[in-house]
Amino acid sequence: MVEQDDGTNFLRCFGRQMKLLRERAGLTRGELGSRLGYGEDQITSVELGRRIPKPELIDRADEVLDAGGVLRAMKEEVARARYPAFFRDAARLEAEAVELQMYDTHMVNGLLQTEEYTRGVLRMRRPLLKEETIEERMAARLARQEILDKWPASLFSFVMEEHVLLRRLGGASVVRGQLEQILLVGEKRNVEVQVMPLDREDNAGVDGGFTVFTLEGGEQIGYTEAQGRSTLVTDREEVRALAARYGIIRAQALTPCESLAYIEKLLREL
Repeated sequence: MVEQDDGTNFLRCFGRQMKLLRERAGLTRGELGSRLGYGEDQITSVELGRRIPKPELIDRADEVLDAGGVLRAMKEEVARARYPAFFRDAARLEAEAVELQMYDTHMVNGLLQTEEYTRGVLRMRRPLLKEETIEERMAARLARQEILDKWPASLFSFVMEEHVLLRRLGGASVVRGQLEQILLVGEKRNVEVQVMPLDREDNAGVDGGFTVFTLEGGEQIGYTEAQGRSTLVTDREEVRALAARYGIIRAQALTPCESLAYIEKLLREL
């Protein structure tokens, strides 16, 4: 028997809470759905913990059911449940970090992805994901990008291998939109984008991609991910080694100006 993860259990708790509030209000699922602008099937799925409710549904339900903020108070945890279990801790650190250093070797970082690129990548997963799961994960990934514009601004450093940009995942039109998005984000004052050229004879990133989160107060935590598994690196010496490695990778890569110029060149050649 497969044990349910914390996110699934929380969604079920949220659904039971909404059901109790609905019954207290004397409404059927269909009646509540009508007032919220959703179908009865969707209300049923939310109450059974099978579907992740959108933030606007939670806000409206809290108001219609006179919940006094009880449902709204659970919005953040509901949002976390949208992520795969292995990424939830990283999502929390990502939102709290004052500085993020990210080295990517296989695909464009999620904070830089377009909707079309994200959907295409998720559809390539094997075993296949349900369309509903794809849409939920896509919405969650795009929602993460709000941290790029928050204030006070966090600092973001992205270094990606050149072949990440050369891969034609999703086709030429998807790639074009993705390159344009990287250029757009790369122009932000708190963001630096760098490319590691294929012709480098020395590359400190041969062990694979990783992220270093710096939290307020200076604490650093590392993160690695592969094949649906993730690791948070908290040992001080290991994190120090990751941070030092990232510094070397940045020094070996093209400068931010050179990198954006290279991406513009790729766009002209598409």
